[in-house]
Amino acid sequence: MNQFLTFVQKEFYHIFRDRWTTIILLLLPVVMLILFGFMMTTEVKNTRVAIFDPSRDIATQGIINKFTTSEYFIVEGYIDHPREIEALFRKGRIGLVLVFSERFHENWMHTGEAQVQLIADGSDPNTASTLTMYATQLINAYRQESLDLPQTPLQLTPEIKLLYNPTLKGSYNFVPGVMGMILMLICAMMTSVSIAREKETGTMEVLLVSPMKSIQIIIAKVVPYFFISVINLTTVLVLSVFVLGMPVNGSLGLLIFISLIYIFVSLALGLLISSAVDRQMVALLISAMVLMLPVIMLSGMMFPVENLPGVLRWMSHVIPAKWYMIAVKKIMIEGLGFEAVAREFVILCSMAVLLITASVKRFKYRLE
Repeated sequence: MNQFLTFVQKEFYHIFRDRWTTIILLLLPVVMLILFGFMMTTEVKNTRVAIFDPSRDIATQGIINKFTTSEYFIVEGYIDHPREIEALFRKGRIGLVLVFSERFHENWMHTGEAQVQLIADGSDPNTASTLTMYATQLINAYRQESLDLPQTPLQLTPEIKLLYNPTLKGSYNFVPGVMGMILMLICAMMTSVSIAREKETGTMEVLLVSPMKSIQIIIAKVVPYFFISVINLTTVLVLSVFVLGMPVNGSLGLLIFISLIYIFVSLALGLLISSAVDRQMVALLISAMVLMLPVIMLSGMMFPVENLPGVLRWMSHVIPAKWYMIAVKKIMIEGLGFEAVAREFVILCSMAVLLITASVKRFKYRLE
C-alpha cells in the first residue's frame, strides 16, 4: 500500500511541477464555463438602432418606445436623411435602422396601412435575421395593443431590407471568422512548437554558440514560417472565393496587406508563447486551446460580442481575430477602401509591434 501511495504521490508531483500544465488543467475549465455560459445563446442584445422618422407622430413614438424599453435594442438617435444610413453601417455604429413613412399615423388611421422599413447589415446573416425578427415582434406588439382603438388599424407589416447580403448567404458570416481562426492557430502553433522543440531537445544551446546573435537566430527561425503562412493565406483566399462563394468587392491588395499584418501578429503570439514554456506539449496546448477559445468565443465569429458582460466585452478588444474579421468583412463584403479599415489597421499594427517587442525581449532574457 505504501508503494502504491508513493507512485500516486510521484504522479501528482510530475503534474504540478510544471506551472503551465497546472494552470491549463485548473484554469481552463473555469474559462470555458464562463465563456460558454455567456455566449451559448442565440439572443442578440444591446443592438444600437437609428431612427428615420419624418412624421414624428403618436404612432411612430409608440413604436419607438417599444424599442427603447426592450432589452435587445438601444435607441442611438434620429437621422435626418436616408442617405446617412449606409454611412452609419460602414462605420459600425449601428446594427439596425427603423425607417417610417411620412404621415405615418394619418395614413394608418385612414387606410388601415402604413409603411415601416427595417434595414440591417446582411454581412452577418444570423444576427441580421435575429434583429429583424425582434423588431418585427415589437412592431406587431404595438399593432396588437392598438386594436382596441375605435378606429382599428388593420395592417402594419414591416418591409425588411438587408444591406450587402440580401440573399443571406451563410458563407458571408463564417468565412471571415474561419480565416482569422486558421491563420491565428497555424501561425502561433508553428512558431511556438518549433522553438519549444529546440529548447526541449537542447539544440537551442548549440545554436547559441554560433557567431550569430540570439535575436538573429530567432528571426531566422520565424522567417520560413512567415512564407509558409503566406502560402496558407493564398490557399484560404482561393478556397473562400472559388469554393465557398465569398466575394471580393474591395481591393484584393488591401485584403492581402491586412492579412500579412495579421500573420505578423499571430507569429509574434507564437514567439511569446515559446519564450514562456520549455516543452512542446505545453506550447501546443496553449496555442491550440488557450488561443482557440478566445478566437471562437470573443471575436464575434460565432456569437455576438454584445451578449458579453462588460469585462468580457472589454477583453474582446484585445483579441486580434476580432479586428481582422471586421476588416475582412468591410473589404470582401462591403467593398470599402482603406479609410474604412484604418482603425483596424492601426490596432493590428500596434498589436504586432507590442507582441514582437515583448517576445524578443523575453527571448533575449531567457536565452541569456
